[in-house]
Amino acid sequence: MKRHIQGLHEADRSAPDEVPDGLFLVWVQRAQYRWHAQKPYYILRFSILEPKHLAGRSIAGRIYCTARAMWKLSWFLRDFGYDTELLGRDEIDDKGLIGLRGVVKISHVVRHGIRILNLDGFAPASQWEELSAALPADVGRSEVA
Repeated sequence: MKRHIQGLHEADRSAPDEVPDGLFLVWVQRAQYRWHAQKPYYILRFSILEPKHLAGRSIAGRIYCTARAMWKLSWFLRDFGYDTELLGRDEIDDKGLIGLRGVVKISHVVRHGIRILNLDGFAPASQWEELSAALPADVGRSEVA
């Protein structure tokens, strides 16, 4: 017997506590380098500052440190205001990443049945007002809430 249950396919799209896709003003709460033979990476935990209705929530994502992905790591460091002197010497101080602020664009994808958060883009914190002005007022609000 087949049953039609309205909304069933949408139930697993996002958990109630999951942050939706979009732009967020964040600060770096934690940064940890993880060595992997083929793909070393930084795992970053951000705390959301804006939009206000999501303030205090955390998101975590990876930035890979491979030769092909170095552009993204550099983009993140530059836009979040990392120490230019250390950057010029190709050095990253993990503790120096804590507290950095900036804008991050995130999206979620499913790979091999696992939901993954992508860090799609970065911008300096000073651009938050300009970038957020273009966002709809209800971004990130659940239809249920």
